[in-house]
Formats: sequence, structure tokens, C-alpha cells
Amino acid sequence: MNSTSPPLHFVIPCAGVGSRAGTELPKQYAQLAGKPLIAHTLNALLGVVGVQSICLVVSAGDTFVHSVLANHVLDPQSKIRVIDRGGETRAQSVLAGIKYLESCGVSSDAWVLVHDAARCLITPQLVDHLVASCCEDTVGGLLAVLVSDTVKEESNGRVERTLSRKGKWFAQTPQMFKLGTLARALQKGVDTDVGSITDEASAIEALGMQPLLVKGHSTNLKITYPEDFEIANALLSARHASS
Repeated sequence: MNSTSPPLHFVIPCAGVGSRAGTELPKQYAQLAGKPLIAHTLNALLGVVGVQSICLVVSAGDTFVHSVLANHVLDPQSKIRVIDRGGETRAQSVLAGIKYLESCGVSSDAWVLVHDAARCLITPQLVDHLVASCCEDTVGGLLAVLVSDTVKEESNGRVERTLSRKGKWFAQTPQMFKLGTLARALQKGVDTDVGSITDEASAIEALGMQPLLVKGHSTNLKITYPEDFEIANALLSARHASS
């Protein structure tokens, strides 16, 4: 990307507890390579060309976020906005971030990129690739990787059947859509069947639209389980060694 990159607004849902990660703190605040996990995410996104704002949506009464911003994040005051109206679901938290942007007068045609707080290995270059692929698209899109492993469907702990992996992708983030369209899609999902909205693309799909699949990278993993911290530590160490 270059200086002609469109203005970008990020929304990061950061209100979850990450119970599967096995950490004492919510996983976004657990230590990874000397910093809270969320700090790695934010520092990467601050390096993206065209970033105007980063809406960090946390739970009401969050007691960790401001210390993280003060001690571990680059230039936190100018672009990061803490919104303490996180909901019980991802869709509710993202919608709170969208509504904040609307209240600030951000245009309905502005691009919004939603990113998982726990995808801390994202790089500015990968985001730039998504933006370059989607900025002229009429719908928007998401980073994703093709399924390479054999996929089994389970029943009572045993294999029920083997599924075809042809044409199947693992969704990643960021996911990039116009503010007005995403607001409408998420509001519809929250008002009807919020359980079916597992990511922003699924909300857009429910409107009858087809998001663009943009090739991501396997290292853009989401920290979910305890062993994921070991993988992320190794990858971050390798990056620092080569820089």
C-alpha cells in the first residue's frame, strides 16, 4: 500500500474472557513475549497505512486496558479509543464499536476492519494486502486460508463421516466492510439470531452478499488454547531474530 490508501477504522472486540486459553487473566491481557497479548495486536495495527482510529471495545469496569496502553503500546493516545460497552457476544461488542464510529460522524461509506484481539501475529503487510484487494470491491472481504487438513465430522467421540475440503476456507481477521453495511448486518443479527453470527462475514452473508476471500497466512493464528501461546512465542522470537 502507499499514501493513497483509503482511510481505515479498526474495531477490536476485547471483552471476552478466553476461558479455553487456561490463563488467570482474560487471555488478551496474558503475557506473551514480555508484553500483554493485546499490545502485540495494537502495535501491529498502528503500523498500517491509512489507519485513522482503533476502537478497542472492552467490558464495563475493565481494570487492565489503560495500564496496557500506557506501558506497552506505541502512541496510544492519538488513534486508540477505549469503548467500555462490550457485550456478551462478539456481535454485540463489534456493534458497540460501530455505533461509536457513527456517533463520531464517520461516513457510512468508510471502511471498517474488525480484528480479533487474540490474533496478535497479524502484520501491517498482511493488512495492507487485504486493503489492496478489497478497497475497490463492492462488498468487502476477509483474510482466509484454504483448508489443507482432512476434515472429520464427529458423533459421540467417533468419526461420523469425512467431509470434502474442496472449496473450504478457514476464516481469519481482519474482515473489511463498509461501516453502513456492517452496522445494518450486525444489528439484524443481534435483533434476530445472534448465535448464528460467528464473524462479520457471516452477518454480511445473511444480507445475501458474498464477501471476497483474500488469501491470508497460517501464522495469523488466533490464540485460543494454552499451546497456542508456545507457538506464538516461537514465531515472535523468530521475527525479532530476523529483524
